[in-house]
Amino acid sequence: MFLSYIVIAGELKISLNYPNFDSMKISSLKEIKDELKHSSQEEIIDYCLRLVKYKKDNKELLTYLMFESENDELYISDIKEEIDLLFSEVNKINMWVAKKNVRRILAKLKKYIRYTQKKEVEIEILLYFCQKLNRMPHVLQRNKVLRNTLHMQLSLVQKAINTLHPDLQQDYQEILSEFS
Repeated sequence: MFLSYIVIAGELKISLNYPNFDSMKISSLKEIKDELKHSSQEEIIDYCLRLVKYKKDNKELLTYLMFESENDELYISDIKEEIDLLFSEVNKINMWVAKKNVRRILAKLKKYIRYTQKKEVEIEILLYFCQKLNRMPHVLQRNKVLRNTLHMQLSLVQKAINTLHPDLQQDYQEILSEFS
């Protein structure tokens, strides 16, 4: 901590200046990867446990990687059950609250999709979200933002479908055509 003295309009002003903590150098991914290669198994376990304690997202990601990444179908079905539950709680009377609820659901789904990093899982989850949102016509008719959300997610599904093998593309295109 440093003291600095400033004289303004004949008055002595004293301010406390703290050292600049923003200058801490953050290692690159390559440096971290190299360091992990030289670390012992106990150290790596300790690092993982500290990361898990630090943030809930880290804990969710590690849970997915350790326990759920082996079975994508089960993971997708669990997420679909959660989508059903969350959509049953959407306020269908107040459009502002409904819009907020749908955005919250979508943010949660995007996080789950980030964990998998698989296009098939992304397509399945987003298609199911769009189907659930499409089954709320009275909400979609009354709210332009939710209609735009639906169209945006359908375009993201289309982009993801285009990256798949042609056989899978055809299967998903048939499901996607139901929205036209």
